[in-house]
Amino acid sequence: MRRTAARFAKNDDGAILIIVAVSLGTILGMIALSYDLGRMATTQSELQSFADHIALSAAGELDGENGARARAQAAATNFFTDRQTFADDASGNALDSTDFTLTFLRSLPTLDTTAITSANTALGDTDAIFARVQVAPKTVPFTFGRAFFALTGQAQSTPTFGAEAVAGFASYACDITPMMFCMPPGFDADTWEGRTILMRAGGNSAAWGPGDFGFLQPSTVAVDSTGNCAGLSGPQALSCALGAAGSITQCFRQRGVDTEPGQKNGLTNSLNTRFDMWPGDLKPGADGVKYAPAPGVTKGLVPNGNGSSCINNNADPSPDTVALPPDDCFPGCGRYGDGDWSVGRANYVTMNYGTTANPAPADPHASATTRYDYYLSELNGNYSATTPAIFPAGKSETGRPMCGALPYPDPARRELIMAAVDCSQGTVAEALRGSATNIPVKEYVRVFLLQPVGAAPELSIYGEVIGSAGGNGNAGSGVFHEIVQLFR
Repeated sequence: MRRTAARFAKNDDGAILIIVAVSLGTILGMIALSYDLGRMATTQSELQSFADHIALSAAGELDGENGARARAQAAATNFFTDRQTFADDASGNALDSTDFTLTFLRSLPTLDTTAITSANTALGDTDAIFARVQVAPKTVPFTFGRAFFALTGQAQSTPTFGAEAVAGFASYACDITPMMFCMPPGFDADTWEGRTILMRAGGNSAAWGPGDFGFLQPSTVAVDSTGNCAGLSGPQALSCALGAAGSITQCFRQRGVDTEPGQKNGLTNSLNTRFDMWPGDLKPGADGVKYAPAPGVTKGLVPNGNGSSCINNNADPSPDTVALPPDDCFPGCGRYGDGDWSVGRANYVTMNYGTTANPAPADPHASATTRYDYYLSELNGNYSATTPAIFPAGKSETGRPMCGALPYPDPARRELIMAAVDCSQGTVAEALRGSATNIPVKEYVRVFLLQPVGAAPELSIYGEVIGSAGGNGNAGSGVFHEIVQLFR
């Protein structure tokens, strides 16, 4: 009996079954836990994706204009729904507007690890820059893991998962002209193509209305360090940015535009160098490269009998040429025309292309519809220093630069990229009475200069709308970019 007990104690047959049983139980428990942990990770990922998309949808509406937060809330509520798979939820698997809270921020803490507080909360539409989405926590119960907890005697937990995301709206402007104008109600640059705008300088303290224009602060524009205005500041920087050719500004992030007070009468000199006019200190010999004229400069003006081909501070009307005209309805239509320039066009052809032998020639560019198209047709792709005259011999103007400076080899030299602002907004109208910051921009507009800028005090600019340069949801010409991105 004693020997039997000893043999039994030494017998290891079947011991592996115990090891297998224990190992199998452990492995199955780990598999069960991994399955549950996978369900939790999937839920977390689904909720975070939902938060990210809602934040991006809302942030895309935060353009700083009136109603921005309401539009953002509508976008978050109506434009995006999602689903989650495993969490227990009273509404089932659907994720919608009942599953998140949307708030708006004007700033973010410097460090991502710093909590967002009430100090970061936006006070209105203008300063609402970021959309913050907080998804309500969801419970993901254990399934197979319940057996593991039962076998091990551990208390079963019920984990919950939420998500948060912060997205923001940023706009970047590239090589814009530091000028703004007050747009009329319902203005849209692309639908207004071919119509004339008469812009006049806004007063220092008077109310601003549609058609008034002003200047932007050059200090808020990122001057291209390799461009023609590099190293300049203050009035010199503004004068250069208004008149210089080539690359002027880098792409810079901006929330709105900052305006310069005052009419800046002398700055029209910089604008008029596009027309081969060299008033004041701007001389073609010294500044002919930086302030190169456009390849087509018909202006209906000639030097006032001083024996020079250069127009300086004074000019006389040309006896046999005229500039491209505004719409025929001017001056009776106020500041904004209707695009009809047929009468002015006929006079332009007669004056500029007519001769003694042929006083009423056929329109040589009849296929052109807008004045910008006409200007391009006259140039016919010839933008260099050796281009032939546009008009018949003997005219007071050739249509090309005559003052000695080489033309800038790009017809866009006669364009301005201006910020269109809704001055009817009370806060904007009040701010424009002086120096103002972060004035919301409706869109950037390409404007073709029809003729030189008029003299003070009115500083009249006749410009034809070419189209949008970007903003207001338009892709434009690449001058303006809107970017929505996640920050947290």
